[in-house]
Amino acid sequence: MALDLSAEQSDAQATHLQKHVDQHGFGFWAVEVPGVAPFLGFVGLKHVEPDLPFAPAIEAGWRLARPYWGFGYATEGALAALDHGFDTLGLPEIVAYTAAAHTASRRVIERIGMAHNPTDDFDAVHRKLDDPPSRDVVYRKRRVKL
Repeated sequence: MALDLSAEQSDAQATHLQKHVDQHGFGFWAVEVPGVAPFLGFVGLKHVEPDLPFAPAIEAGWRLARPYWGFGYATEGALAALDHGFDTLGLPEIVAYTAAAHTASRRVIERIGMAHNPTDDFDAVHRKLDDPPSRDVVYRKRRVKL
């Protein structure tokens, strides 16, 4: 997903993400690439909004500035988030979701080994700007027990 926000929106989102970390002890991490960019977006884990049809759940997510798409940053960060969620937090399952038409995010989700079940998909009425609502696809990955 592109990171195209106004300064006010960006500040509000940063505050919201920090509250999640303060409340739950985990959340989204800032992504920086030394020598490339001091901040190109964020990646990590968070609780999904309670009004989503698959809630409660923990989501792996990312949002990077468009010039940094296609370099593997989202995949690398998402894999680190999954490892953290399963190995450190002991989560049994992590989900990811995106608009069905967002092929770049879907490729990342599939690259990190998440499975899609079409019965989980839903109309994305949570995005107030979509008219009509877009269809969202849901992917899941369960912790592998050794």
